[in-house]
Order: sequence, then C-alpha cells, then structure tokens
Amino acid sequence: MTNHLFHGLMQKGLAAPERPFAVLPDGAVTSYGDLDARSARFAAVLKEAGVVPGDRVAVQVDKSIEALELYLATVRAGAAFLPLNTGYTPAEIDYFLTDATPRVFVCDPKAEATLAPIAEKAGAVLMTLGKAGSSGEAAGTLRARAEAADADFEPVDRGPDDLAAILYTSGTTGRSKGAMLSHANLLSNAQVLRETWAFTEDDVLLHALPIFHTHGLFVATNTTLVAGGSLIFLAKFDLDTVFAELPKATSMMGVPTFYTRMLTDDRLNREATAHMRLFTSGSAPLLADTHVAFEQRTGQRILERYGMTETNMNTSNPYDGERRAGTVGFPLEGTELRIVGKEDGKSVADGEIGVIEVRGPNVFQGYWNMPEKTAAEFREDGFFITGDLGMIDADGYVVIVGRDKDLVISGGYNVYPKEIEQIIDELPGVVESAVIGVPHPDFGEGVVGVVVAKEKLEEAAILAPLHDQLAKYKQPKRILFVDELPRNTMGKVQKNLLRDAYSDLFS
Repeated sequence: MTNHLFHGLMQKGLAAPERPFAVLPDGAVTSYGDLDARSARFAAVLKEAGVVPGDRVAVQVDKSIEALELYLATVRAGAAFLPLNTGYTPAEIDYFLTDATPRVFVCDPKAEATLAPIAEKAGAVLMTLGKAGSSGEAAGTLRARAEAADADFEPVDRGPDDLAAILYTSGTTGRSKGAMLSHANLLSNAQVLRETWAFTEDDVLLHALPIFHTHGLFVATNTTLVAGGSLIFLAKFDLDTVFAELPKATSMMGVPTFYTRMLTDDRLNREATAHMRLFTSGSAPLLADTHVAFEQRTGQRILERYGMTETNMNTSNPYDGERRAGTVGFPLEGTELRIVGKEDGKSVADGEIGVIEVRGPNVFQGYWNMPEKTAAEFREDGFFITGDLGMIDADGYVVIVGRDKDLVISGGYNVYPKEIEQIIDELPGVVESAVIGVPHPDFGEGVVGVVVAKEKLEEAAILAPLHDQLAKYKQPKRILFVDELPRNTMGKVQKNLLRDAYSDLFS
C-alpha cells in the first residue's frame, strides 16, 4: 500500500537507513532506520487506542525527537496530525479539542492532571509522550507502550487529497481557524523547497525552531526528510548552543529574532559561518538593516521567503541570483501569485499595492468545520485570498506591505504601515517600529508609531524627519516609546495587542 506523504518523505532516508536523521547536542543520534521503526511502534499504539484513517491526533508536547516520530506515526496511521502551541492555556486547549474532536490527545506528563478533564470532555483518549530514557514518568505513557509495540506497522493507504494535518491559525481577528492540509499540500511543497534551495543528502540543517508551527515542522523537517539530509536538533534557540553546533551544519532556518540575536554576539564572523551554504529567514519580515549587517559580518546573504499556515511556502528569493532585501522573491514553481484590488478583486499593475492571492498544490483544502469561512476566502477560480497586502516590483520580486487587517484608514485615505515603518527604522537611535491605527474622533483612525529606541528619544525626533518624506495623512499623530514590541512565538509583531493597548489614546 502507498501512503502518499509518509512514503514521499521517507523514500530517500529508507534507501540508506543507517544515515543519521537527527543528532542531539549530547551526541545521541537517531538514524533513518530508527525513525522508521519508532514511528511504526507509535502508529501501532495509536491504532490500539482506536485511531482509524481520518481521525485527528492532537499533540501539545515539548520539542523532542519523539514528537517528530509521533508526527510521522500519525501520518503513517492514516490520521491527521494536530500540533498545538506549547504556550496554549487549558482554556485554549479546551477550544481546540472541542472543535477538532481528536481521537487521541498527547500531552507532556507534567500537564496530564490539568488536561485530563478537558480530554475526557472532548471524548479524546489522553496519553503522555515522555522522552526516551527519562525518569519519573508514570507507567503507560505513549513512549512506554511504543517500546513494547510491533515495529512492522505497515503505512495505511492514503492518497494525495487525504487530510494529513490541521494547523490552527493565531486567531487575532476572531476564533482560531483550523487549516486543513493534505498529503499533497505538504509533500509537494517540501519537494519544491528541496529543489529551490538545493538541499541534498549531504546537508545538515541546524534546527532551533519550534515544531508546532509550519516553519519548524513542515518547512525545516519535511524539506530535510525529502532530501535525505540530517538535522542538528536543538530544543530551542540558545546562542551558546547555536555557536557550538554551527560548525557542524551546512544550513540554518530561522526567524528574524534568531539573526538579530546572533548579531549581538562577537562570535558571529566569517570564520564561524565559512562552511554554511544557506541561511533562510521567515515567519516575520526581516529588516533591511539585519540583511546588511549579517552580510557584512559573515559574507552570507540571508535568503528570505514568504509563506503562511494555510499555504506553506509561496515565494522565495533565489538561491542563485540576487537575494533582494525587503522582498520575498518570486513565486515557487507550481504556485501562481497575483495582486488584486481589495474592493473589485481585479489584478492591479506592477508597482501598485493590493491583496495577495495564491493558487497551487501547496494551498490548503479549507478551514475545519467552517465551510462558509472557507468559501469566503477563495475566489471562484481557486485563488486563495491571503489577507496579505503586497506588490510586485519592476523586476518581478514580491514585496509584502503588511496584513489587510493592519491597513490604517485615516480620514478616508489608505495608510500602509510598512511604508512608514521603513522610514522610521532608518532614523538615528531607532531599533525598530510598528505603525498601527487606533480610533480617532475626527479621522476614524489615527496613525500611531510605536518605537523601540537605543536611547531616550523625544517624539519630535521621530516626527520631524517624516514631514518632508510622507504626505500629511500618513504622518503619525503620536509616537510612543516601548522597551520591546509584543511578538508571538515565531517572532511576528502582534499589532492587535498594540491596538488594544492604545485604543483609548485619542479618546
């Protein structure tokens, strides 16, 4: 039997089962053969727990090799993998389990007592994962049961259109939505990224990302798997560990925060990165200053790309060719991208700002239990309305301007925050900025700049230089200074929190 995603991911590795798949900082190695056997045992346990093809397996656990084995086991068993952010509260978990109705919910042992009533209410079998060799865990964990299970579990027959995973969006504008991703969605994107970024079995990826998100789980892990490469698998991003492991790697995927933190360390230089062939960044915009500073220190130009939960990756700067700061490159092979007017949905000219829409094998099947929302987010011709604002420059590079929901309408005029942020970020003493719109009695929304500064600055120091560079309706009515901008786990600035915090500013 053929399991479209499992066999596609594991084909290269299983041709050489002794090849290392993951290496931990303590020297422990998981080979592709180990990965195959352990995922088979986990799949056998899931089946014993009642999991049948099409069921959901929800997982909220710390990052570990066992968690990746469980991901592959879920796919192998024909079920849909549902990873949940480790920062979610019991109340949030209650919503996800009630909505997704998983057959099995796997959590860390330390959370078992708290989450057991929630799992029972949702009708899910609760298991704990645990790590190999760990002590003090209750008997009967998924790991313990897997060690006694059969390693000959045959992958369940699943086709390209069958459901492989559900990823919940952040829900900043309403309740979280479960994006349904098929076997073909995940495998096609991994295969395209392998070719686009020239990954081979000789690559060793430094993996410091979380694995409850598309970036760490599907982009980093799946791309490495289809290439037959290896991971240096870190529990989290830690500067000392990253610099200790960097000499053994050929590539690294990160969020902008990784690179800004590395730039604060004197160990970042050309010698430390001489053996690296590729640094990529995503999940949040990378400042042009970070691009320049990283290249000056290392001789390496970070490759920036663009994706989202519902689509995996859509575009990438070229591996061979100009990696242009401030852009996310070109549409990936097989992915179509267009820029349309928000009101009429008609394509706009290059250089004009509009809503980004995409169509391709990477685009999800829809939102779980939300047929009306799904229908509203797709055009009749199959293009998905991303909600991102962007433009295509004269050379064909895609530029992300911001989220549609972050657009500020002040006095009837559209204000694109990124245009203002780019100017503010270049001012002396500014680290970074976020421009938002908040209720205003005269203008509907007032433009506000929230700034992180290297030193104490006055509002006038920011506002004065903007007078000659921006039309009056774009100029912030206030500049507020903060120690840091609120970010989610993947480094994206949470402008919704800023809008909430300053909603009464002009009252």
